[in-house]
Amino acid sequence: MPRRPGLGRGLDALIPGGDIPETRLGIQQIPVDRIKPNPRQPRTNFDPETLAELAESIRQHGILQPLIVTEAEQRDQYILIAGERRLMAARQAGLDLVPAIVRDVGEQQRLELALIENLQRADLGPLEAAEAYRQLSEEFNLSHEEIAVRVGKKRPTVTNTLRLLNLPTSVRQALAEGKISEGHARVLLSLNSTQAQLAALQTIMERSLSVRQAEELVRKMSGHKSPPKEKPASPPEVVALEERLRASLGTRVRLNRRRKGGTLVIHFYSDEELNALVDQILGRE
Repeated sequence: MPRRPGLGRGLDALIPGGDIPETRLGIQQIPVDRIKPNPRQPRTNFDPETLAELAESIRQHGILQPLIVTEAEQRDQYILIAGERRLMAARQAGLDLVPAIVRDVGEQQRLELALIENLQRADLGPLEAAEAYRQLSEEFNLSHEEIAVRVGKKRPTVTNTLRLLNLPTSVRQALAEGKISEGHARVLLSLNSTQAQLAALQTIMERSLSVRQAEELVRKMSGHKSPPKEKPASPPEVVALEERLRASLGTRVRLNRRRKGGTLVIHFYSDEELNALVDQILGRE
């Protein structure tokens, strides 16, 4: 079975019946009360303010991009595939009819197209995307690689997004409400117990930690020490002088230069070596 194109070619490439821009003669005016929401719509949150702005724009200019629908089992009834915000705003604006293209698609493709439309507009939250990926994986038996091809994402992105569903309810709620970012949530996944994840979540929110600070917190909670910072390399002239002193004194020497002055550290490893160094420095026989 040939693979269907993914997100890179847009919604029109996945919808049977031709290229959308070339089928404007096929656009129908459909009553809004005959269009049912897509039961596979992955998006669950719609911002009231932006929806009101869209409704006002529709009052002024109409719907510039047609909705995409498919026929329902009931006569003269349709199921929405793409354009839920436009449909909601049209109802809010008081429209009786909306322009729509009717296409023949199955249940799986309704989910894919709704998912892709939202991903193209960056409207989908990480948990909403994760739930849509889960449906494609579990209900339609698609591998992570196949999902990635269909939605134009890399396979690790799909896998990592799905892992968000493994987080405790409190963490998922904080992510959905925007109290933490997806980056924070992924950091919490590295903790191997729910109790540790919830404790880290509380600290992150109380201290308003950045993702990098959250990573440091998780490292400490996991018992891992932060990697030591590398010391800047000494200038060549300092290294050369240290080598001369080492050769002369026969032991390790470290020279620390400052803007004014500095320190000279001479290492010894026994009392006898200390006495020999003292005699050598003081010029004793």
